[in-house]
Parts: sequence; structure tokens; C-alpha cells
Amino acid sequence: QVRLVESGGGFAQPGESLSISCTASGSIHSITFMDWYRQAPAKERELVAEIGTGDITVYADSVKGRFTISRDNAENTVFLQMNSLRPDDTAVYFCRVRGISTDEWRTFDVWGQGTQVTVSS
Repeated sequence: QVRLVESGGGFAQPGESLSISCTASGSIHSITFMDWYRQAPAKERELVAEIGTGDITVYADSVKGRFTISRDNAENTVFLQMNSLRPDDTAVYFCRVRGISTDEWRTFDVWGQGTQVTVSS
């Protein structure tokens, strides 16, 4: 079983920065993709950023140049540094981790519990 624990987030004023992190633990053999999604009120969940093996990254157009995703493979942790925050970045941010477990080498695809990010003046 693989579990995710998210931390960080909170409140920021427009233009400020916040960071969030997500650590995976449990029966992990290897991790392929680590993603951040977000869901604003009355909107669908959307991909914010993804980092794959070899640190290949993908960003939503709305966050390019402002957000940076990174990972610490030794700690099975993914980070999202959010700069120049805007009110429309307000959402619950979820991490998603995919990989291979040590449990009969099965693939896993797990989600974090979500952490609130609020940007307001």
C-alpha cells in the first residue's frame, strides 16, 4: 500500500509565493510520474504540473513561468513552488503519484488528500 501526505499551502496575497510538498511512503519500488492537480470551487480538477523520470516536466499554460515542480527521489517527495500567485490560483491542490509497488510488482496510482491554497487581497 502506498500513502501520500501533503503539506504546505495556506493563504497568500496576490504576487506572493507559497510552496507545497507531497511525500509518498509504503510499498514503493519505483516512482514514474508525480503530479500536482488543483480543483477550484465549481470547477473540474485540472493538471497543474507533472514531473516524470529524468525530471521531464509539463505545466499547464496558466502556471508556466510562475510555478516550478521538482522532486526528491531519495525522499519520494514532490514539491510545487508557486510564485506570483493570483486569485485564480485559489483551489485545493492534490498530488498524484504513479509507480510500481513492491507488492508483486503491481503498478499504483494514488492521490493525496488535498491542501488548500487561497490567494486573496
